[in-house]
Amino acid sequence: MKIILTQEVSGLGAPGDIVEVKNGYGRNYLLPQGFAIAWTKGAEKQVTLIKRARSAREIRDLGHANEVKGQLEGLKVSLKARAGDGGRLFGSVTPAEIVDAVKAAGGPVLDRRRLELPGHIKSTGSYPVRIKLHPEVSAKFDLNVVQG
Repeated sequence: MKIILTQEVSGLGAPGDIVEVKNGYGRNYLLPQGFAIAWTKGAEKQVTLIKRARSAREIRDLGHANEVKGQLEGLKVSLKARAGDGGRLFGSVTPAEIVDAVKAAGGPVLDRRRLELPGHIKSTGSYPVRIKLHPEVSAKFDLNVVQG
């Protein structure tokens, strides 16, 4: 089955890529979740619009990615979350909350889908967070979750 990705899917491709997948994977997961649209000649024309929007959001080049990496690695990111006794959170920390905390700490605006968490963050403490800025560059920073 031929599809056009509308969002980044790890191991498959980036938005605007035309990929061939197994029928069940495309029909049962990618299409209903909104990660892709079915390939047609008309839809292929939309690829240019998707790629143009992606380039506006994306890190421009390798030099820009290294610059953003330098900003992130020197940053002290702290996130206040509601927690009960013993530091256990009510719920868990989401990638969108982490992106907002980075922005509040004076860091760059990031794409939440590029964050790689060490697992579910469900208690207070310090956690290492990786973000893939560019196919060749990824940055690491520590997220400090405090009771608030």
